[in-house]
Amino acid sequence: MNLYYGAMLMTVVANVAYHFCQRSIAPRADPLVSLLATYCVAALATACALPFFRAAGAPSLPSQLRALNWASYCVGLAILGLELGFLLAYRAGWKVGVAALYSNALVTILLVPVGLLAFRETLDARRLLGLALAGGGLWLLSAR
Repeated sequence: MNLYYGAMLMTVVANVAYHFCQRSIAPRADPLVSLLATYCVAALATACALPFFRAAGAPSLPSQLRALNWASYCVGLAILGLELGFLLAYRAGWKVGVAALYSNALVTILLVPVGLLAFRETLDARRLLGLALAGGGLWLLSAR
């Protein structure tokens, strides 16, 4: 399997596991303590995986850390918002399939102008139709 499909498969499997586990967090657990445990496990797993993903002759870890820009740190803040948002949404009564679908469809629609303006991506008629369908799906999900 090539990286193109393998990476997407990894995101799908991880996303399913993420939502299943997020929905299964003990209701009485403090959300921020739960996130602290989550990030400790993630940091430990990342540290363990690092040697397996370093290319031969790669620059040292300190020089790679100096090469990071603002975006790497902002992703951390975005992940905190994402994690806490889903945890609180599930506690507020959102269903696991609907919350993920609703969130992802809305995020997709909101990211279109970002892609067009910030990254000079293009939008063809087929993708525009897909966005319209996503918008229709959001409307159907929102209707009570």
